[in-house]
Amino acid sequence: MSAREERIGLNEAVFRQVNERIEEVAETFDVQSQGLDLICECGDANCVEPLSMTRTEYEHIRSDPHTFAVHPGHEIPDVEEVIERRKAYFIVRKGKGVSEQIAEQTDPRS
Repeated sequence: MSAREERIGLNEAVFRQVNERIEEVAETFDVQSQGLDLICECGDANCVEPLSMTRTEYEHIRSDPHTFAVHPGHEIPDVEEVIERRKAYFIVRKGKGVSEQIAEQTDPRS
């Protein structure tokens, strides 16, 4: 297991957990029609780039435990691939290996 890949995977998992909580609060207060203000789910522990999307867009990303939303330019090509390019964010999918395993193990919806 590459320590770098593990660190990246764990960083992404933490950001995904934060975004899950943001979505839960939005659901609790029934703000379904408003956009979600989330944070970039990239592997950089110091990243604080905001991402905005609808709940439907977020649910699309979260429907697969291997996909994450990142700010354009924050993708890490040797660990993930960009599968969708949106105006305000990219959707990346973890490649085979350590980061994919961490994404599965830390998925709060699994």
